[in-house]
Amino acid sequence: MSELSPQTPLSPLRQTLLMLLADGQFHSGEQLGEQLAVSRAAVSKHIQALKNLGLEVYSVSGKGYKLAVPLQLLDQHRLSRELAPNRVELVPVIGSTNEYWLASLAKLNNGDICVAECQTAGRGRRGRPWISPFGGQLIMSMYWRLEQGMAAAMGLSLVVGIAAVEALEAQGFTGVELKWPNDLYLNGRKLAGILVEMTSTAGGPCQLVIGMGLNLLLPQSEQVRIDQPWADLTELGAVNDRNGLVVALSQQLQRSLELFEQEGIAAFSEQWNRLDYFNGKPVRVLMGEQEIHGIARGIDSQGALLLELENGKIKRFLGGEVSLRGDQSSPSTERPAPSSR
Repeated sequence: MSELSPQTPLSPLRQTLLMLLADGQFHSGEQLGEQLAVSRAAVSKHIQALKNLGLEVYSVSGKGYKLAVPLQLLDQHRLSRELAPNRVELVPVIGSTNEYWLASLAKLNNGDICVAECQTAGRGRRGRPWISPFGGQLIMSMYWRLEQGMAAAMGLSLVVGIAAVEALEAQGFTGVELKWPNDLYLNGRKLAGILVEMTSTAGGPCQLVIGMGLNLLLPQSEQVRIDQPWADLTELGAVNDRNGLVVALSQQLQRSLELFEQEGIAAFSEQWNRLDYFNGKPVRVLMGEQEIHGIARGIDSQGALLLELENGKIKRFLGGEVSLRGDQSSPSTERPAPSSR
């Protein structure tokens, strides 16, 4: 994506080209040129620009161009209709949906979302880059305002993860689990990441932008750029309706956030411990240069990670500069979680 700056728009001509190619069939350069009113050389240039967005486009002499897989484009009109009265803004190519929504706080209401086909400057936790090929993910940011202030946001990223799993289950995608504090896992590999960013004034409400990147189908050309074990949703079945998935996720997230406002993270601890991939497994907790080994025991009523140490004592960890990893070096001596969970 080196040819694109974070603010590079997708031109109307390239949007039309994408719509023509979305069926996954071959289209000759001559045919495309006639439909777009440009030369074949210009078609080739625009095809290369689409490749720079992470799309896999085959070029075959005598046949023309085709996408490696058909593409379901997001539909602004459908999303706005099904999520009304909430605001839905679709920006096909964006630097970061979180950054864009953070710059739009003054005009947003609870549940308003920004969605994109591709991010050129996506970020994960602690500023790590997030690979976002065009059409290969569900990329979404939602605005939410907590009147109780920043302290009331404790554990919110966990609630977002639970809501995402529940939305996927309702769409028929079962088997997704959670990794504390903000990842969705599938068969021990990262399926989605969550990034919650907030702003507030002393004694005032807390404004949140909740970002999510969910792998749907990653092109082979982009897979090699990911430096950790990953998964995509097609492992659980075909993703036949990306727009429907956005609607389901948005609606479930709103319901969960409303419950969170009323009852806090305590209302979700049972669901989390049921979905926790590492619950009962040996793990390492990393805090800067410090590394602590133990058995993961889910979360407490405040959303803190519970770690059972070798001496049997339970140590709790909250967010911030804390990372959780599986501990492959530990012997397989896992004990069942306490019966109270």
